[in-house]
Amino acid sequence: MEAFILGSGGMMPLPHRHLTSVLLRREGDLFLFDCGEGTQVSLRRLNLRWKKISAIFVSHTHADHVTGLPGLLMLSSQVERNDPMYIIGPPRIAEYIQSSMDVLDMYINYEIIVREITEPGVVFEGPDFRVNAFPLRHTKPCYGYTFLEDMRPGEFYPENAQALGVPMGPLWSRLQNGETVQSSSGTYVYPKDVLGPPRSGRKFSFVTDTRYFDGIAENVRASDFFVCEGMFERALLEDAYEKGHMTADQAARIARDACVKKMALIHYSPRYNEHDLNILLKEAQDVFPHTILSRDRAVHGIEYED
Repeated sequence: MEAFILGSGGMMPLPHRHLTSVLLRREGDLFLFDCGEGTQVSLRRLNLRWKKISAIFVSHTHADHVTGLPGLLMLSSQVERNDPMYIIGPPRIAEYIQSSMDVLDMYINYEIIVREITEPGVVFEGPDFRVNAFPLRHTKPCYGYTFLEDMRPGEFYPENAQALGVPMGPLWSRLQNGETVQSSSGTYVYPKDVLGPPRSGRKFSFVTDTRYFDGIAENVRASDFFVCEGMFERALLEDAYEKGHMTADQAARIARDACVKKMALIHYSPRYNEHDLNILLKEAQDVFPHTILSRDRAVHGIEYED
């Protein structure tokens, strides 16, 4: 699993910094979190297969998080697409999508399914993963997201299988998939006889545009990779609160309290040039050392712990 930072800026795009957007790639499937201005540019420069995007998760309907959507939807009509495009977001996201399609007279040759979030919980799922949404505290309805894989089977011990009379071959795969099989002597062999304890899947979390509050940590707990806004430095705490945002050290407190493995700051105020971003990084690392800065078109691998 990999996370691609397509845009790291907030409020307004800069020549070197597009607006907030993160793409998650897992086993060939693509999931987009927010779609700020410039998203298409980064997709093209990274040579990503944008037509494989199956779902877009929108935090809220402020312009710097959704202005890339119309172009992306039109771009997806330039190729054959059989699968629907899911768009999940807060109230009025359906209105925004429909009005954009109407005003721009969009040609869309695939199904778009829009789901507005009415309560926290699972908002999208596949055969072995789920995406949860949880409310944030911004100046309008806003949601954070976690992408969580299901538990995986425990480690397979071939020596146990052989000792129990199960020969190498298809029966081993069936045991690893949780099925009970019969040994060469006709006795039943159960998965628990040849597998170690279940192993956790990977967890990715995305939080932007919110005031700090304790509940965020509970939702992003134990994330392998946590992308979180750190829009301002500590000296601008009052401004951050009034505008419904966080400082970098507040984001780091969440990461520390949630025991995440790594955090990437995102959604920087345009007041910070590339050099000044080190102020945000230092303040965050003083609280949570495993903090990095998001950079446009950076790629971050998200590996299994075991």
